[in-house]
Amino acid sequence: MRDADGRPPLSWTAWISIILAVVFALDCIDSEYIHSSVRQYLSLSDLAITKGWVWQLVTFQFLHEGFLHLFFNVLMFWWVGRFAEEVMGARRMVTALLLSGVVGGLFQVFLMFLIPRHFGGSVVGASAGVSGLFAIFALLERDVVLRVYGVFPIRAINLLWVLLGISAFFTLVPTVGGGVAHAAHLGGTLAGMAWVRLGWHHDYIALPWEEAVERIQRWFHRPRVRVMPPVQSWEKVSWDPAVKSSKEAKPPKVAAVLEPDEFITREVDPILEKIAAHGIQSLTERERQVLESARSRIAKR
Repeated sequence: MRDADGRPPLSWTAWISIILAVVFALDCIDSEYIHSSVRQYLSLSDLAITKGWVWQLVTFQFLHEGFLHLFFNVLMFWWVGRFAEEVMGARRMVTALLLSGVVGGLFQVFLMFLIPRHFGGSVVGASAGVSGLFAIFALLERDVVLRVYGVFPIRAINLLWVLLGISAFFTLVPTVGGGVAHAAHLGGTLAGMAWVRLGWHHDYIALPWEEAVERIQRWFHRPRVRVMPPVQSWEKVSWDPAVKSSKEAKPPKVAAVLEPDEFITREVDPILEKIAAHGIQSLTERERQVLESARSRIAKR
């Protein structure tokens, strides 16, 4: 899809890469000239638990320690982020990135709290979230051959197990971890694996909190819509005009069965248009049943 001027809009992968670069530049300016204490509040530390600074679980993902740290994280994110955005959509890609980072941050910060001798200090970087996106990529594209350092060929799923093993080992043996937040990488990778395991890479599977958000939106907006009965597969619903204005209206009757083409035109197409306009989270329970009915029928062909 293109804008009216013919230029494609920037993807969310590109926007997040730009944001990471801008935040890095501002952090460098602050460190060189302003010398404020902003970094102390935004980087991840045990204060996220002891003082309740829970925002650090998100903000630490946008800070980096140096140019090379930023460069390699953005390079990896640009690669796996575009894939994730194409497969899941922009909103789910961003959600998976941030949620994987939060889970990785929780792994790291609890070890900071429990074993401050080995996990003390602060942590910054987007690598926990990027690790989650790579796990999603590797589980969905298992047989893709990657070249480590541009030389060594390895299947994506095998590289995932290697990276998972490295993160687990250096989390258990932190003294030789080389200053890398391996616990955060481990948590982010496990979060990405769980994302695929739960089927959340499918946009037709609602995320747990989407239904709650939908209920809240309906509560505030209270749109005036006609309540429809649950869909009975490919059946056509008719209404009895004799009880249209009666307070004791009977449940709708089931009439003739719709032909597949008519079902698609009358039931499915309007729902697809609604998804395109407002996103899949805007669907009602009945509309989700319609899509499920159509999916089941198509799968049997």
